[in-house]
Amino acid sequence: MGKYDWSRYLDIVEMVQKLDLKLHVSLCFHASEDAQIPLPRWVSRIGDSGSSIYFTDRSGKQYKDCLSLSVDDLPVLDGKTPLQVYKDFFDNFKSTFSPFMGSTITGLSIGLGPDGELRYPSHHHPEMSKTHLGAGEFQCYDKNMLANLKHQAQTLGNPLWGLGGPHNAPSYDQSPISGTFFAENGGSWETPYGDFFLSWYSSQLINHGDRVLSLAASTFKDVPVPLSGKIPIMPSWYKARSHPSELTAGFYNTVNRDGYDSIVEVFSRNSCKVIVPGLELSDEEQSSPESVLAQVISCCRKYSAEVAGENSSFCGGSEGFEQIKHKLLGENGVIELFTYQRIGAHFFSPDHFRYFTQFVRGLNQHALPLEPGEPTHSLSPTNCQMQTA
Repeated sequence: MGKYDWSRYLDIVEMVQKLDLKLHVSLCFHASEDAQIPLPRWVSRIGDSGSSIYFTDRSGKQYKDCLSLSVDDLPVLDGKTPLQVYKDFFDNFKSTFSPFMGSTITGLSIGLGPDGELRYPSHHHPEMSKTHLGAGEFQCYDKNMLANLKHQAQTLGNPLWGLGGPHNAPSYDQSPISGTFFAENGGSWETPYGDFFLSWYSSQLINHGDRVLSLAASTFKDVPVPLSGKIPIMPSWYKARSHPSELTAGFYNTVNRDGYDSIVEVFSRNSCKVIVPGLELSDEEQSSPESVLAQVISCCRKYSAEVAGENSSFCGGSEGFEQIKHKLLGENGVIELFTYQRIGAHFFSPDHFRYFTQFVRGLNQHALPLEPGEPTHSLSPTNCQMQTA
């Protein structure tokens, strides 16, 4: 385990300070394939040595971009637990950047899993087609997850339930409703076994989120900077009764059960803002991002949890910006901070930048159409703050 070298980051923060700009910092514990940022070498070395520290699917395929939540409290990192390493990271960051907290640094996002989101990496299979029909696979096959599942099943007096994940769950590229576990009527997800497994699987995710967020909250409690964490939007197959894409990702959310209530309660209890991505997306035939977003926001209202929003993909034209604007404006708007992501060379191109500038202007006045001839909408100005990443 090496030492922290913040010198390059300090250069950036000082530059931002001189320009009188603000920074929202993401404290990440995951790798990024798109940005070509791997996990630290010493962590990968431990993983490659045969230690079961990664999420694993039914076929034994490991997801190596973050640690399995099953090792949170196990001394798998050169004698330290991941939570102890996260604590060291938080403490070192805090002591290094304390002069900038509350002035230049105005927000901290806490990484909670794959891509920083609180979820299982249920769609990580590298051979999946871009037009896949599947809802992902359960990621409960590393030895520590299996040991925990076995213990829970034995405690309930049903040891056969602890042998592994559902044997009749479909694979990555299979339609989830074509099998028997997620079947619309009479599926295994509605049986006592299905309820046991899905309750256990989701509780492991919720407990992980609580452990990390409570650690962050206690570390930064005396710092005048708000904390936030991301809850993903898993919109595919939302109209199916079982909501299979959410179930494999760890959200026990079905037609008969609200899977976001207990998750948002954890965020609220730790005074952590909820980040919801996908504001540019709209409902389609089998994908319902707007419905998922409405459900999450409803839970945030219930627990008085603050909400921040992001786009998930690049907004190439007016339609995506219109979707974002309608979610930010109006009397029912609860999103207090919006981050427009994917800034790069194309961001400043004539085909994109004009839509972006019109979008920003429209947030502080009655909405204007982004294309000539489109109808105008009478929407109230918003108090939502905006930042770019």
